Amino acid sequence: MRIARFTAGEDPVYGIVQGEVDDLGIPADDATVVALAGDPLYVGMHPTDEVHRLADVRLLAPVIPRSKVVGIGRNYAAHAAELGNDLPEEPLMFLKPNTSVVGPGDPVFYPEQTQELHYEGELAVVIGRICRDVEPERVGDVVYGYTIGNDVTARDLQRSDGQFTRAKGFDSFCPLGPWIETELDTSDLRVQTHLNGDLKQDGSTKDLIFDVATLVAHVSSVMTLLPGDVILTGTPEGVGPMHPGDEVDITISGIGTLTNKVVTRD
Repeated sequence: MRIARFTAGEDPVYGIVQGEVDDLGIPADDATVVALAGDPLYVGMHPTDEVHRLADVRLLAPVIPRSKVVGIGRNYAAHAAELGNDLPEEPLMFLKPNTSVVGPGDPVFYPEQTQELHYEGELAVVIGRICRDVEPERVGDVVYGYTIGNDVTARDLQRSDGQFTRAKGFDSFCPLGPWIETELDTSDLRVQTHLNGDLKQDGSTKDLIFDVATLVAHVSSVMTLLPGDVILTGTPEGVGPMHPGDEVDITISGIGTLTNKVVTRD
């Protein structure tokens, strides 16, 4: 099931995306979205009689994290190597503020403080219930679904600061979307990033150093996770710079494509 958050010109609502999809999870042109009553994370699935053509609505970030986005660094060996980093012995965690979240089609703002803004396409895990100290075999009980994330990073600030908060925390530095897929085998998903149509990243979640179950168990051993919290699982090799005017497309098989354009702030 694909859960979207959208607007048809009024207040944002949640909905179920219906229609045929291709192997990448991209719906057909005649796909529709059925509006739900309330936030399904809290009130469950209650479809209404309101139906829209998917092409006629504006998709928003499918989840607004109530408290946090937890990023995982260096979770693909080839990506760690391309930046000259050693492999972590346990998941390397950092936080992105929920104010960094934007949706599909929203602009990514290029801050004046950086000269080296990078894309990082990633599988994102959406938490569905309050949880703490989750055992790996129980992770399926607490995960609501999966979406796509772009862990936008000011690489020069990351190097100069020696930690990740500023480099990854600017407003618009966490695009999420286009929707949440609730039923997905994450063991071997293709993760691709295109910059202006050119393929830059082409990896698979089978190459994750720490898989989804390990990540959720590890993060929840440190901090309580709340409904709507997001865990970014790391990025494959091929990260690189993007500039104002560039368009970034991140596609994950079984989910779809997240597209955002880089702009300067007026």
